[in-house]
Amino acid sequence: MQLSLVDEVPEFSKKYFLDVFAEALYDLKSDKMKLKTINGQQVPENLKVSIPSKFIKNFPEGTIYKVDTKLVNKKGKKPYFIAMKGKEVERAIEYFDYNLKVQYGFDYTFRK
Repeated sequence: MQLSLVDEVPEFSKKYFLDVFAEALYDLKSDKMKLKTINGQQVPENLKVSIPSKFIKNFPEGTIYKVDTKLVNKKGKKPYFIAMKGKEVERAIEYFDYNLKVQYGFDYTFRK
């Protein structure tokens, strides 16, 4: 479930978002894994999610994470999210099968 805290606490004015799904992508410029939001949510697609790379580098590119975020909107720059509780970022259980395929290769077949 994706929820902006503004629904519950109006004084936050849509700065905090819970359960944002983001995909790990490898950035050639910085030589690090980065997170970007995925399509199909109530937040824009391809919005950067700032998080220390040490929390997401243990899994391959393409892994989907679920994070609680804070929206940062600086003048003259594209808006982005900052992951809240970065030490507790986990892979999204909603994408469990997909994340297994990413981890073991897309030719991986599941045993039933």
